[in-house]
Amino acid sequence: MISKQSAPVGWSMLMYELEDAKEHLANLILAMDTDAEYDEANMRIDLGHVFSHLNRAWHRRDVPEDLTEDQWKKASQFPVDLSPI
Repeated sequence: MISKQSAPVGWSMLMYELEDAKEHLANLILAMDTDAEYDEANMRIDLGHVFSHLNRAWHRRDVPEDLTEDQWKKASQFPVDLSPI
């Protein structure tokens, strides 16, 4: 996995994905807790957005620079090399 010292650009992008996932997850939780109209369709969209950030973070863990457009598209998909515990 990259580090802040060895790959500052890649590290910054990795941290961006994780911070953005955290922000969107917090917004999803707040909306579910406070909006009586929040439904499964909204959750599907919002959770999909969180997953896309987490997926890119997983794919960026070894990338020292920015992703190419093709890598970004692939990295937005659910990882096939990450098994749930």
